[in-house]
Amino acid sequence: MAGTYGKQKSARDMILSLGLIVLAALFVYMFIPHDDREPDVRRVDYRVELLTARRAAAYAVAAPEGLPNSWKATSVRFRGDQSDAWHLGFQAPDGEYVAVEQSTARPVVFIDETSQGAKETATTEQIDGRTWTRYTGGRYDALVLRGEDGATTLVTGTASFDRLKEMAQALKLA
Repeated sequence: MAGTYGKQKSARDMILSLGLIVLAALFVYMFIPHDDREPDVRRVDYRVELLTARRAAAYAVAAPEGLPNSWKATSVRFRGDQSDAWHLGFQAPDGEYVAVEQSTARPVVFIDETSQGAKETATTEQIDGRTWTRYTGGRYDALVLRGEDGATTLVTGTASFDRLKEMAQALKLA
């Protein structure tokens, strides 16, 4: 019987220790400040890269004009050595991602890589006299404009087609 008392005492000590650890964790959680918000995305200025791309690219480079300040440009790059690839990324007012992508690469490959697997649908949008084709089913949905000046233009992202269309309507080619 002497061995049973020792086992009961060690089990009781483990339960008390666990209780103290739980109380300490609750104290830390309740009284130590922490921030559960998403980090604020940094806005970038893309004017210099846009001017550079417009001088160097073999096609009319697209960028939005007249978007509200609630659209935040978050990334920009031009890769002349990679089929004149132009990228301009935005955070839409609802927090979703929207990007303008252009390239002279083979359209089928460029669309698949950029949308990460989206497939062409029968749905089209008429925007400023141009026919944009909807692509869906990949990581990103997309509106695709083919063949202007040998380049393919995508407005793509996690945003709704309404947001993608809003971006496409704001695009100016120069």
